[in-house]
This record gives sequence, structure tokens and C-alpha cells, in this order.
Amino acid sequence: MSIKNMTKKVNAKGFTLLEILLVVGIIAILAGIVILAINPTKQLGDARNAQRRSDVLTLINAVYQYSLDNDGLLPPTLELEIDNDNACSATNGIDVFTLGGANDLNVASSTYLTDIPTDPTTDGNSDYFIVERTSGRVTVCAPNSLGEGSIAADGDQIEVTR
Repeated sequence: MSIKNMTKKVNAKGFTLLEILLVVGIIAILAGIVILAINPTKQLGDARNAQRRSDVLTLINAVYQYSLDNDGLLPPTLELEIDNDNACSATNGIDVFTLGGANDLNVASSTYLTDIPTDPTTDGNSDYFIVERTSGRVTVCAPNSLGEGSIAADGDQIEVTR
């Protein structure tokens, strides 16, 4: 064996610790940028608001179906008359949950609704509110939509008036 062969440098294959740390750092930065671009909080809020829009339309349709079947009368529990344009809230309206009885939307027999929809962020009561205006029109709203997704905290809540 010659001395030349003994002093020959061994070629090691693999990555150095510095190279691995650099790649991990770059991946972390890119992941952070992607998460900020996607904005999961806004996306989840928009998804909840889509459910709220669907529920509000379902409720207003059920109330008017009730009205058609009862000679133009609205459900008896719905007694509020509000003049204010922004009156549909937890303090002024009644929770739609109270309209599920036998004399109202008759959820038990599935006449107008199979179940009272509930806001995606709550348990218990529906947290959808309904008011009858002095004009005879009915408004159903979702006050919890404020500050969710694309709706600003001081913006317009999801509501339907017919």
C-alpha cells in the first residue's frame, strides 16, 4: 500500500447542517407567506356567513309560506312592530327559536321547517332574529355576521326583508 493512497481524502456524500438549516428556514418563510395570503380566519368567517345567508332565506321563506297558508296572517308569536330601519337585533327582535311551536312554523310536524336553523357559532337558541315592521314587512337577520369574514364589525349584518 502506498502512502499516496492513505492520504487520499475520502469523498463524503450528504448535506451539511448549515445547508439543512437554510432549507428549513426558507420553507418556514414560504409557509408563513402562504398562510397570510390564504387568511384562514377570513375564509372560515365567509363560510359561516354563507351558512347564515342560506338560513335567513330559509326562515323568511318559511314565514311567508305560513302566511300564504293562513290567509295572510303571520305567525302569532311574531308580534313586534318596529319603525327603526336597524331594528333587527337581539335587543329588538325575537329569536326565531321561539317560532318553532305548534301554533307557529310547526317544526314538530315539518310543516314549514324541519328544524330551526342555528347560527354556526352558537349552541342553544338560533341567534337569528325576526321582526315585523309597522309596514307589514318582515325582516329576518343574523346579528352574529358582523365582524365575520368580509363583513366589517361596523358594517351591514346579513338580513332579508320581504
